[in-house]
Amino acid sequence: MKRSTAAAWAAAALLAVPAFGQDGGDAAATAREASAALAASVEALTAAQSARDRVAALTETIRAYEAGQSALREGLRRVTIREAEIQARFDAKSDRVARLLGVLATMERAPEPLLLLHPSGALGTARSAMLVSDITPALQAEAETLRHELEEIALLKALQEGAGETLDEGVRTVQAARLALSQAVSDRVDLPKRITESPEELAAIAAGIDTLDALADILADRQLQPEAGTLSFADARGSLPWPVLGTVLRAAGEPDAAGIARPGLLLATRPRALVTAPFAATIRYLGPLLDYGNVIILEPGDGYLMVLAGLDQVYGEPGLVIEAGAPVGLMGGNEPAAKEFLTAAKEGGGAERTETLYIEIREGSEPEDPAVWFANTRE
Repeated sequence: MKRSTAAAWAAAALLAVPAFGQDGGDAAATAREASAALAASVEALTAAQSARDRVAALTETIRAYEAGQSALREGLRRVTIREAEIQARFDAKSDRVARLLGVLATMERAPEPLLLLHPSGALGTARSAMLVSDITPALQAEAETLRHELEEIALLKALQEGAGETLDEGVRTVQAARLALSQAVSDRVDLPKRITESPEELAAIAAGIDTLDALADILADRQLQPEAGTLSFADARGSLPWPVLGTVLRAAGEPDAAGIARPGLLLATRPRALVTAPFAATIRYLGPLLDYGNVIILEPGDGYLMVLAGLDQVYGEPGLVIEAGAPVGLMGGNEPAAKEFLTAAKEGGGAERTETLYIEIREGSEPEDPAVWFANTRE
């Protein structure tokens, strides 16, 4: 191989123009798929606002958007790890490649006849030529590897930039979708309603209690008769979907920072996350309560009550019968901008889950560990 070709290969390892079409591996594929899914959910959010059943369509698409965000966050975290691995490996080789380039540059400037001479004579010249021909394929292979790694870094960065653009559009669209969902729930008149305490009576009860247990006990003593043909809530143990995307922050009975143990569990969720009913139920109470923020208490049947506390907004009114998966409210906080989301995703921390939803499940007045009721999910 001529010295000019060797120089070109070495230079390519440092100066090659990245090609976006190269497959960036599992990390890039995961991020690409998540970004595509998120983009599809953003389109679906827009379409859902004109759907015939706006409540169901908006609920489904908002949850899909939230799931897409979660998947994208994981994909970007893996992309960041992969990029750091490649960069560290490239940095470790860059000094050696730079020295090689220096030698080759010196060879380029040397006169051609001088390069054909060796101090030991013709035999040394022949041996040197054989040595160069032996190491050239290895140098080519190493330069090609470095070139592909540079292309992969470029691909990963392009994926991150594209994800930021998708998120910018998604934040605007999902905010509009949440407003549309709130309005659609308010406008809905086709839901059955059961006779329960009036809002005024519930407000008086809430004002006269000093614990969440007290309100739950009062409602447990006033259990409604089950409707004919309803599914058994007791049979759903271990299979309920979580009411919101999040991670368990504190298990039932686990003391908090103040040493107070509560019978329910605490989920860490993202700002403005949508909360849905895990099971068909009657709304028994909704509104502010003590220091829990907004609370909604559902009666799914079989003598059980489900308490969801810590919401910013709640949907519905006492006595409404809602289906499984129906929206019941939104968490509080401010949804991060795309730049903040990308930073949190790269760092891999959980700081973006700034809101908490408290969950209790009671049979009569006796609390049970809510964790045993929900299906095991990663998030």
